[in-house]
Amino acid sequence: MGLSTVLLSAAVSGCSSGTDAVAQGGSFEFVSPGGQVDILYDPPQDRGSPGPIRGPDLMDSDRTLSVDDFTGQVVVINVWGQWCGPCRTEMPELQKVYDATRSEGVAFLGIDVRDNNRQAAVDFIIDRKVTFPSIYDPPMRTMIALGERYPTTVIPSTIVLDRSHRVAAVFLRALLAEDLEPLVRRLAAEAVSDSGLPK
Repeated sequence: MGLSTVLLSAAVSGCSSGTDAVAQGGSFEFVSPGGQVDILYDPPQDRGSPGPIRGPDLMDSDRTLSVDDFTGQVVVINVWGQWCGPCRTEMPELQKVYDATRSEGVAFLGIDVRDNNRQAAVDFIIDRKVTFPSIYDPPMRTMIALGERYPTTVIPSTIVLDRSHRVAAVFLRALLAEDLEPLVRRLAAEAVSDSGLPK
């Protein structure tokens, strides 16, 4: 049975919240009708691609990270800041899902925003034993590239891309492992033809 465009609406608040919004980035059009915070884009052929997601590596300023580094993988993109209380709770939950699913072709990529103190953000990652990479984006250039009206004020938020790097889900709230892992496993198991990759 197909999933509806909007799977679930929850009234869970994070560091900040947004209202209905529409944004363009690549072929992906973000819509959050009625302020919904959990949005699924199905069927797969209805998913759009975001704008370019790349920027400097938080842990190595000489290196650039990009979604393109994860060809053929499901990519979970998490927008966070060390200053954000819900991010402190969420990050270990994301690490659990990363550890449980990376062998299935799932990658995680953080985007650290509004952290002018790089060392504080690095310490945040080290203290929480986070092993997936993050883009360091204090001015939010990477976020702005997603689309001029993407709700960049919603921190934390998570965007899940399928194996063709089309947007399969957006969560405008902090997540628990149990919220994210079933979706990530389902996307990792999608047939190659469903994901839009060549057979």
